[in-house]
Amino acid sequence: MIRNERRQLHTIISREIIKPSSPTPSHLRTYNLSQLDQGIPHIYMPLILFYPNNENCSLTANEKAREIKKALSHSLTRYYPFSGRLNTPVTPYVDCNDEGAVFVEAKHDCHLDKGLQISEEDATVGQLFADGMVWQNSPQSTGLVGVQVNHFACGGIVVALSISHRLGDACTLIYFARYWASVARYGSTNHKEVLALNPHFIQSPSTTDSLPHDTAILNPSIANRVTRKFVFPNSKLNYLKNKVLTMTKAGSINNPTRAQVLTSLIYKTAVEATTSRSSPFKPSFLFIPVNLRYKFVPRLPQTTVGNFVICMSVMTRHKSETSLSTVVSAIQEANKEHDQVPSLQQASQNYNLFLSSLGKEDFETFLNRSYWYSSICGLPYYKIDFGWGKPIVASVPLASSARTSCVLMDTPNGDGIVARVNLKTQDMEVFQNDKELLSFCQIYRAKI
Repeated sequence: MIRNERRQLHTIISREIIKPSSPTPSHLRTYNLSQLDQGIPHIYMPLILFYPNNENCSLTANEKAREIKKALSHSLTRYYPFSGRLNTPVTPYVDCNDEGAVFVEAKHDCHLDKGLQISEEDATVGQLFADGMVWQNSPQSTGLVGVQVNHFACGGIVVALSISHRLGDACTLIYFARYWASVARYGSTNHKEVLALNPHFIQSPSTTDSLPHDTAILNPSIANRVTRKFVFPNSKLNYLKNKVLTMTKAGSINNPTRAQVLTSLIYKTAVEATTSRSSPFKPSFLFIPVNLRYKFVPRLPQTTVGNFVICMSVMTRHKSETSLSTVVSAIQEANKEHDQVPSLQQASQNYNLFLSSLGKEDFETFLNRSYWYSSICGLPYYKIDFGWGKPIVASVPLASSARTSCVLMDTPNGDGIVARVNLKTQDMEVFQNDKELLSFCQIYRAKI
């Protein structure tokens, strides 16, 4: 929500509702949410895509907006629940009533490079999104999907997309964006490049029960937090992997990934920063979402719609357990626990066990000692091409009030990983000056 005290960076040109190009058939009017979906609150996941002015594209700004609106309408037909409504925030199904998605156009008098400099901890980042739909339940919008197209003075465009987290996870968000962009680029839902991106739906049984969830776990209201951006080149990450392997007994760690070693480094540094003023060391909890699409037998397509994630957890009881090799080993062991998921029902049972485990700790203590890290490296956000080129930057903003968290994404050219880290202000002062962390970090910036 855009509050009065926030400095307005833009002018709204238009606001309309985009409805699907064809009505949803009667037998699809009710879309049952899976138990995993029901455990997620109705808050909006954001994605920002920055596109420079492409001189090779002959379309005007108005023509670009018209094309992507048309493509969105066709895409909502294929992703039919996305234009529906939740009767209440905890309703276990979507009423696929074709009421549509909100579509806003905004004009910015500055150049795109100014837009790139918007601080992620600055509340004005919400002005890039329709109805401020960024990690909150926007009272201005009843829809499940929001789009804002931001036109900059230089001809650059920022496309900001939000979907309700109850519809799906980050994988769902990004593949929907790619499908929508491909429809705009190729002009048809029947083009071979588009057909390969068709969404895959799993039918869930009807239920009147909704799994308990707590918005505070995903997005607690904790003041005095900041987000910083750190860039780690592959050359440094490869060195870090070798360092971890040399610290480890043979066979205890199996070919760690870039994300695993980087997560371990950031977690180790964050725990040290957080506990630097306290003595003795207090146990900490690392939570990492796992994409279950890779874990199902047989595997699910990446285009499967829904929340197919479960959190694996690592508990650090002693300071000695924060060493890089120990954390990497613990992550790999925790990951094995979710190998070969036989069914969605089993995944739901695992999720229930996870929720139960959270209740064993005092909630405030739990929040203060929890670190929530996720990696969306490898997802095709840099292939989202509406017909005027690929984005130069893709960003998933972190809410300024979020819990201690980190999101890892690929750099635009794939030569490294961008880490967006959210910590309490005083902890960030220690974290961002850690010599070991900075030895692997090529660039440090506070901006998008």
